[in-house]
Amino acid sequence: MRPPATEKTAEGVFEIICDAAGKFRFHLKATNGQIIAVSQSYGTKESAIKGIASIKKNAPVAKIADFTTVEGALPELRHEGGIVQDPVFEIQSSTADKFRFHLKAANGQIIAVSQSYLTRQSAEKGIMSVKKNAPMAKVVDQTITAT
Repeated sequence: MRPPATEKTAEGVFEIICDAAGKFRFHLKATNGQIIAVSQSYGTKESAIKGIASIKKNAPVAKIADFTTVEGALPELRHEGGIVQDPVFEIQSSTADKFRFHLKAANGQIIAVSQSYLTRQSAEKGIMSVKKNAPMAKVVDQTITAT
């Protein structure tokens, strides 16, 4: 049964976690509870929170660049220091014919990565999910309950 139009629908969630090495990471979960993107590790919780803010800002406006080729190799990428570019989702493929994406901020830093997908179309759907869920996703700090 569908909720009435006046009810607020579920939204995505950023979960901040502390990994086994004591580093902070976050997961972006879609409204269905599936993890659609994860962060690199951060030394402080504050840095992870800044990473989340960067995704919220960059994901909706990021362009999509398909770096897959017949051989599954990446072209040589150059990002000169100090040059600001548009944020971009880079679709990549591995030698096992799996696809994934990276979200890079305007400074060229990777701010989120996806799981592996079996098709390029599935990776594109994942990107659309990040674009949809990230801007309004609430942030849940799972490190508070960690012992």
